[in-house]
Amino acid sequence: MSRLPKKQRQSLLLEKIKEDPFLTDEVLATEFKVSIQTIRLDRLELGIPEVRQRTKNLAKKAYSQVKSLKSREIIGELLDLNLGKDGISMLEATEEMALSNTGIVRGHYIFAQANSLAVSLVDSKIALTGLANIKYHRPVNVGERLIAKAKVQEIKKNRYLIDVETKVEDEKVFTGEFHAFALSVNGQEVE
Repeated sequence: MSRLPKKQRQSLLLEKIKEDPFLTDEVLATEFKVSIQTIRLDRLELGIPEVRQRTKNLAKKAYSQVKSLKSREIIGELLDLNLGKDGISMLEATEEMALSNTGIVRGHYIFAQANSLAVSLVDSKIALTGLANIKYHRPVNVGERLIAKAKVQEIKKNRYLIDVETKVEDEKVFTGEFHAFALSVNGQEVE
């Protein structure tokens, strides 16, 4: 991308951040071939908070919508959620999650992030996973940031079919198809 006029750059900056609110000033500066300070000034002019604040704002809104899990039960940080539709979560891979001799993150952490995101999409106070078809595409290392995106494909009565894809940057590391169920008590669907 060659250097753009300010108005055009700011318009594209708005689009980019709307598409991916986790883009840092450094990444944006590289992409637009301008200084980090220029990106910061553009964000300030446009009223766009820095990446940490954008993440916090998204998380606050997302957590307030979840019915099926308590915030401490969600693996990773919930960043966006539209009940019955889609959601996004982030997980920073830490040393505690890894095999000590390799630095490779144990698979159950990656699965747990995807599973808790899928269950969070169920519009019910009680929801469980009944079936999961999953695939790991490559190992995840300590220090990598996992972004999981989930989308509800189908809802039939109390069954939700949800696809989850987890990436590190632009590389797919995990995919899963989850069948989550809203449970009922005495034949009544739980709200």
